[in-house]
Amino acid sequence: MKNRISVPLVGSVIVLGIIGIVASFTSDPIGFLKNIVVFALVGLVIYFVFRLIRRSNPRNKEQQAFIKAAKKSKKRLQTKGGEQSTKGTSFGSLTSLKRSKMTKKKSPVHLTVIDGKKGKKKNRASL
Repeated sequence: MKNRISVPLVGSVIVLGIIGIVASFTSDPIGFLKNIVVFALVGLVIYFVFRLIRRSNPRNKEQQAFIKAAKKSKKRLQTKGGEQSTKGTSFGSLTSLKRSKMTKKKSPVHLTVIDGKKGKKKNRASL
């Protein structure tokens, strides 16, 4: 029921807005353009002030520091990986690389079970 009322209401507001813009443009085109320019300038000022406030946020600085550290770490790991791959290719062929990958076994994940208060049942009547 709500949708049946809101669709014509929104449509009529849009149509009235378009009629108002056309009437404003036809009656005073220079004034209309001035209003558009002023509106755009106010929007740009608000946008840049908002960006300035967001940039000075300490969380954003922490995020940038994290991204920078992640890039350095990735670069460091790539150089280590590159050194290892060059060492492997200098010793032998592709089959030796396959063998070394096959001999490497993943260490099993050590999971421990934490025993809680399984034996004690809550007395629900006291709650």
